Amino acid sequence: MSAETAVTFLSRLMAMVDVLVFASSLNFSEIEAEKNMSSGGLMRQCLRLVCCVAVRNCLECRQRQRERVNKTSLIGGKTQDALQGVTASAATKTPLENVPGNLSPIKDPDRLLQDVDINRLRAVVFRDVDDSKQAQFLALAVVYFISVLMVSKYRDILEPQRETARSGSQAGRNIRQEINSPTSTVVVIPSIPHPSLNHGFLAKLIPEQSFAHSFYKETPTVFPENIKDKETPTPVEDIQLESSIPHTDSGIGDEQMPNILNGTDLETSTGPDAMSELLSTLSSEVKKSQESLTESPSEILKPASSISSISQSKGINVKEILKSLVAAPVEIAECGPDPIPYPDPALKREAQAILPMQFHSFDRSVVVPVKKPPPGSLAVTTVGAATAGSGLPPGSTPNIFAATGATPKSAVDSGSSSSSSSSSFVNGATSKNLPAVQTVAPMPEDSAENMSITAKLERALEKVAPLLREIFVDFAPFLSRTLLGSHGQELLIEGLVCMKSSTSVVELVMLLCSQEWQNSIQKNAGLAFIELINEGRLLCHAMKDHIVRVANEAEFILNRQRAEDVHKHAEFESQCAQYAADRREEEKMCDHLISAAKHRDHVTANQLKQKILNILTNKHGAWGAVSHSQLHDFWRLDYWEDDLRRRRRFVRNAFGSTHADALLKAAVEYGTEEDVVKSKKTFRSQAVVNQNAETELMLEGDDDAVSLLQEKEIDNLAGPVVLSTPAQLIAPVVVAKGTLSITTTEIYFEVDEDDSAFKKIDPKVLAYTEGLHGKWMFSEIRAVFSRRYLLQNTALEVFMANRTSVMFNFPDQATVKKVVYSLPRVGVGTSYGLPQARRISLATPRQLYKSSNMTQRWQRREISNFEYLMFLNTIAGRTYNDLNQYPVFPWVLTNYESEELDLTLPGNFRDLSKPIGALNPKRAVFYAERYETWEDDQTPPYHYNTHYSTSTSTLAWLVRIEPFTTFFLNANDGKFDHPDRTFSSVARSWRNSQRDTSDVKELIPEFYYLPEMFVNSNGYNLGVREDDIVVNDVDLPPWAKKPEDFVRINRMALESEFVSCQLHQWIDLIFGYKQRGPEAVRALNVFHYLTYEGSVNLDSITDPVLREAMEAQIQNFGQTPSQLLIEPHPPRSSAMHLCFLPQSPLMFKDQMQQDVIMVLKFPSNSPVTHVAANTLPHLTIPAVVTVTCSRLFAVNRWHNTVGLRGAPGYSLDQAHHLPIEMDPLIANNSGVNKRQITDLVDQSIQINAHCFVVTADNRYILICGFWDKSFRVYSTETGKLTQIVFGHWDVVTCLARSESYIGGDCYIVSGSRDATLLLWYWSGRHHIIGDNPNSSDYPAPRAVLTGHDHEVVCVSVCAELGLVISGAKEGPCLVHTITGDLLRALEGTENCLYPRLISVSSEGHCIIYYERGRFSNFSINGKLLAQMEINDSTRAILLSSDGQNLVTGGDNGVVEVWQACDFKQLYIYPGCDAGIRAMDLSHDQRTLITGMASGSIVAFNIDFNRWHYEHQNRY
Repeated sequence: MSAETAVTFLSRLMAMVDVLVFASSLNFSEIEAEKNMSSGGLMRQCLRLVCCVAVRNCLECRQRQRERVNKTSLIGGKTQDALQGVTASAATKTPLENVPGNLSPIKDPDRLLQDVDINRLRAVVFRDVDDSKQAQFLALAVVYFISVLMVSKYRDILEPQRETARSGSQAGRNIRQEINSPTSTVVVIPSIPHPSLNHGFLAKLIPEQSFAHSFYKETPTVFPENIKDKETPTPVEDIQLESSIPHTDSGIGDEQMPNILNGTDLETSTGPDAMSELLSTLSSEVKKSQESLTESPSEILKPASSISSISQSKGINVKEILKSLVAAPVEIAECGPDPIPYPDPALKREAQAILPMQFHSFDRSVVVPVKKPPPGSLAVTTVGAATAGSGLPPGSTPNIFAATGATPKSAVDSGSSSSSSSSSFVNGATSKNLPAVQTVAPMPEDSAENMSITAKLERALEKVAPLLREIFVDFAPFLSRTLLGSHGQELLIEGLVCMKSSTSVVELVMLLCSQEWQNSIQKNAGLAFIELINEGRLLCHAMKDHIVRVANEAEFILNRQRAEDVHKHAEFESQCAQYAADRREEEKMCDHLISAAKHRDHVTANQLKQKILNILTNKHGAWGAVSHSQLHDFWRLDYWEDDLRRRRRFVRNAFGSTHADALLKAAVEYGTEEDVVKSKKTFRSQAVVNQNAETELMLEGDDDAVSLLQEKEIDNLAGPVVLSTPAQLIAPVVVAKGTLSITTTEIYFEVDEDDSAFKKIDPKVLAYTEGLHGKWMFSEIRAVFSRRYLLQNTALEVFMANRTSVMFNFPDQATVKKVVYSLPRVGVGTSYGLPQARRISLATPRQLYKSSNMTQRWQRREISNFEYLMFLNTIAGRTYNDLNQYPVFPWVLTNYESEELDLTLPGNFRDLSKPIGALNPKRAVFYAERYETWEDDQTPPYHYNTHYSTSTSTLAWLVRIEPFTTFFLNANDGKFDHPDRTFSSVARSWRNSQRDTSDVKELIPEFYYLPEMFVNSNGYNLGVREDDIVVNDVDLPPWAKKPEDFVRINRMALESEFVSCQLHQWIDLIFGYKQRGPEAVRALNVFHYLTYEGSVNLDSITDPVLREAMEAQIQNFGQTPSQLLIEPHPPRSSAMHLCFLPQSPLMFKDQMQQDVIMVLKFPSNSPVTHVAANTLPHLTIPAVVTVTCSRLFAVNRWHNTVGLRGAPGYSLDQAHHLPIEMDPLIANNSGVNKRQITDLVDQSIQINAHCFVVTADNRYILICGFWDKSFRVYSTETGKLTQIVFGHWDVVTCLARSESYIGGDCYIVSGSRDATLLLWYWSGRHHIIGDNPNSSDYPAPRAVLTGHDHEVVCVSVCAELGLVISGAKEGPCLVHTITGDLLRALEGTENCLYPRLISVSSEGHCIIYYERGRFSNFSINGKLLAQMEINDSTRAILLSSDGQNLVTGGDNGVVEVWQACDFKQLYIYPGCDAGIRAMDLSHDQRTLITGMASGSIVAFNIDFNRWHYEHQNRY
């Protein structure tokens, strides 16, 4: 606290005391009790405060006198300079003058005490005079105070000054000498005799030991820990003040500030603590001390500043402590007062009892809180606290504050609080000692000097003496008992006599100066005063400690709040930054979505434009001309997959060409495979995991069931985009970086077109890549599979309703999981008997395999070998989207040479228990030796340096069809293979795979379903082999006359009993327990380590170059499928085991049943023109629905007895031994109105089988031919109309329904006289045409199919192939996709112009019946496979479910069975008595139901198996 502040504070506090205490009659006992103060404590506090102010005013008077003297007597220049340096402007401008609004209390500088101080002293004593004990104590203390001041003033007046100055400097030297000898215990007393020392009553009482104690014991323990580190440097002004005022330290006063406002006793220090020094030597000669001061200003300044900044820093060194110890005492001597530590040994003992033992006296020293006071003790550390009688040296910055470890009960309320600024009083206020205020109107020097001593005394003491007398008189009884002489006599009696007889001040002073009086006052009254001071000091210590504690707490709280503020601010800033980043990200995302939408719209628009162009310019389109089509139509394989995942559909290729610019590779461009592998080996990196360890890892802990993840719905986030993540679109030969965004209803992928890798991709390749700007609706998603990419489990493949799939690779597995949880819950679809849950999508291949029911179904022969292998490939991660992981199928035949292939000879089949490389014994020895003599430490040993499935081999197989041609050229620098290496002959490829040590290729699924892959339909120049054979179409084995034959026979071989018996062994090699580990070694089935899952963790390779090399290696070596099982795969059950099970597809038993099961004659004679046998047992009403020409329908109940016929225990007595039971409403003729459709059809329509469609659940019939150009939906339960569908411009002439899927959804196609067809969607859920029940009045068709020139008369739709094939009255049949594209026309021979019936099987056969008994069989890609002509006028045709057999029936009433592929007749049923108008097969393909012209239905036994080659050959 600065001096000005201290003075202002003191004066304000004093004014408050004047008002609240002296000018009021309040009783303070309650406050004292509340604050744990002893009785009268408040008044004692007031007395201390009054004394303090009084002494301060005394000092100010003295300062003014000194200034007066200084002005007159000029000291030498040197002294003057030093003084200016030290005191600067302190003399001219006092702090009090700096404080505005403070009027100086000094009215008369020559007086000892000012009027206001005298009045206050009087008020203290006489306020509570009734409280006798308290008043007596106060009176005694005041007597002592005034007496000492008076004697001191008297001495000052008597003393000549120069002598004092000399003695001061002498004393300084002595003290220095004494203090520097640590052994000295001699009390330091100035050497020159001093009147007050010789005669003064104080001198006698100095205990010699205590001074030494105070310096040598106490000071070192309490000195500031680091004087150097001035955290609170003393302002220059403070230093000036300290050095310029010699007499500043008082033993009273410092502890005086009661904060009465708070009702607490808050003692803090005030600046002018000059009390005790006055009490000991109130005669300090100003001039002398000034001179002695100037002798060593630097020595004074240093300690002054250092002591004033009582900082709590660490690590002071001894030298500095000594320096300060030396420096501080310098002031003592120079200023020349007497240092008296304790006036009385008893007091000293008392103090020692109160304080911790280490402090033997309340002597001046510097304060620092005691480190750890013993609990309960008072740790009082005094800074310059002199007791009443201790003549403290001026200028020495004592601080009477102390740190007490515990507040004494009587001292101060521990709960009292202080503002944080009080701590500054605590720490350093006393160092800022106040200078005296400059005299406002100085008296003339001469008068002041020339006055006599008596006059001076009279003038100085005239106001004080009466007060002393008054107290002596009023408290005479008490004082006379107290103030006793050396012999016990009462001194006050003579004093009172003296006082009464004379009002002379001089006499009173003389009385007080007498030895007896001095001794008595010192001994008796001094004790009271010391008690007063000690109490103040204790209070001060307690308060200081309390304030320090409160301040520390406040600081702690403030720091915590500050830290909280900082934290909150930082949090706020980070939230702002996060918010800004989120907004930026969101904006970026919006921009991205907008640009992506633009790209997508652009792509869609292009596709639409192309589609319209195709429709219009097609030969059958509006602008079409015959010439157009003749140029050259290029075709490419469509990405559409059927239910068995076969991609068979070819579509027009706008980017097609003959690749005339493509060159052929020269032989020198090929290194040997060994070289290639050697060059690759060098990349062996530290990221590679030991393969055996990996095997262990795979084997353990993977047995958990599929429930590996808790199913949890993802919360829809606030924004439109639920998830956005960087991803790679994986397409054949293209990996495109981009961003995958998922909203609540769609997936978007937007390729990063600025990516350098993307820019390098050949635009020709990109033309075949779908999904670069993709958008997929959630409603279209059918299955989601986890996939691997580059052997890392970070990819997903999503299968769509449009039967295509799209594959994405993500940064890590966590993202994969997030994406799956953002997509709809579809699992891996409905085909494999697994629940549709997200955890299934995230399941491992092994978990999928274990949980699925497909193995059991395969064993029971419910599914074919082809379907089962496709299932294994799919769950093991094989995909069409990554050519490195293309599905793998086995070679099954070994005979590619003979003219005829006998599938009953085991020798024509491959041994499926061995890998392709081990079939040739000689070659097997070579591979085994390679493994056993392995020398390369860098790479684990392997049998084969190439793989059975690589992108290179896949492209080589498919090089003749787009888009694989383009992919192949892109991968091979625009060149076709060298003709000798091109796939040119099936037999040659088989031979190579048996002889060539670097060829162990297995097949791809296309060998079993895609005849087009063997035909060079686009006319590529593939070169000439060394044997001068031109490489064009693939050379087929002699036993296959055309590619379709090869594919069909190959597939027959795959499904044959020989393969069924040992297929499980091949599965063990590729997907099972022989894939890796010791079993693989034993089976000669070990490949390069980089082909196995888990052999490398790409994320651990930080070097991008090394990582790229590793990725390239994985791409080159091929990838082994995920291991699905670690135990042998179960074999398939034999056909014979299953022969007695109902509904088995291959029942090789001779049933010797009659051909006709039953005939059912309806009461009406109207011809039965439509039969629908929806007989699946799970339907609510399995039935055969019949419709007659007169539109009377019947729902005839189906009894599923056929499968049991001929089975053991079968009895004809069983109820319903006939499969069909007539509709009771028709039989009883009771409810015919519920079965008759009364709405009128157009007269010109000829009613036939095409006019009706029955839904798959038998609940609704759709009928066309109405005059209002509509077709209508009726309920079979009530016969009521439920929906009318408009859309055509003319009468609807035919209807067809596709096969239906789960939920009963299917496509309905309507053909009309307006020469168009409309494709509609039947909702099995709502039982209406169209998706939305709200708009069922006006449903919109899915597509409009155009191209016919005449009325459409027949149509067939196959949802699995996505095709609609339709025939008009005249002209070719047209093939459309269900999206409305016209694919092609099926051109028959010149006499096949009038199609009447069409049947399409999902196997890709399209049988068309033309007028006059002509039949044609087309492949779905438009190739005419076979034709025939019969005599009958056929009215109904039907293909078996596998597409192999055709059933026909016509007007002559004969049912005939044909082999579909070549129209070879298989069987003729006995003729019926009426023409056949309609036909259908039961769901199990065992019963044929025909509708007759006579109004009856006939059920025939039919068993297609008996015409199967194996059945005929083996049974």
